[in-house]
Amino acid sequence: MIFTNLGVFIPQSIENVIKENAPQETYRNPFLVTAMFNLKMVDTIGSGIRRMFNYQRIRFFPMPDYDFSENRVKLTITGKVLDIDYAKILARNPDLTLEEIILLDKVQKKKKLKSEEIAILKGRKLIEGRKPNFIISASVAEKTGQKANYTLLKGIDDDYCKKIIEDYLIKFKKAKNKDLKIVLIINKLPDRLSYEQKTHKIKNLLQAMKKEQRIKIDLGRCWILNNPL
Repeated sequence: MIFTNLGVFIPQSIENVIKENAPQETYRNPFLVTAMFNLKMVDTIGSGIRRMFNYQRIRFFPMPDYDFSENRVKLTITGKVLDIDYAKILARNPDLTLEEIILLDKVQKKKKLKSEEIAILKGRKLIEGRKPNFIISASVAEKTGQKANYTLLKGIDDDYCKKIIEDYLIKFKKAKNKDLKIVLIINKLPDRLSYEQKTHKIKNLLQAMKKEQRIKIDLGRCWILNNPL
């Protein structure tokens, strides 16, 4: 559901409302607010926003999204689970604060995190990875039964990737970078990495194997095993 209302958002930010957890001192239409309160059309003046976030939390749904652009307030409420892993975290970790859940919701929606928000999540060991490609950390994955999903996101172990390269060279004797990059490894690396990041990782793997004297480059600029069987 989407709701819109012209005008500025008086509390300035949703974070302020969540942190203070107290009624606002000023309203755009104080007469209307007072009348609705007296007529029992609302329960407690100023408590609706935080309560709405908690309702979404109880249902394991995404947090409400606010947009304050174009001199209006736009609210989007999603009435379904977007990410089953995010829902599992909420279900099995009732000790998480609402503030932490809001930050995890940003990770779920792949929104940009501020430096201080990253520090909070990493301080609680809720996320890991490099900016901006954060994922749920291993400790949370273990607590919530997400081990398989975590392994998929984190990617295949480097040693396993090296073994795949060696097996390829044993079978085909030699390989160019594009063979290992496109045919072999690209599909094995996690989707959270961009194509450039995957390419860089493959380069690092090959250089590491060269330094370990497991592979070398022949005169045709192809990778071959250093000591073929």
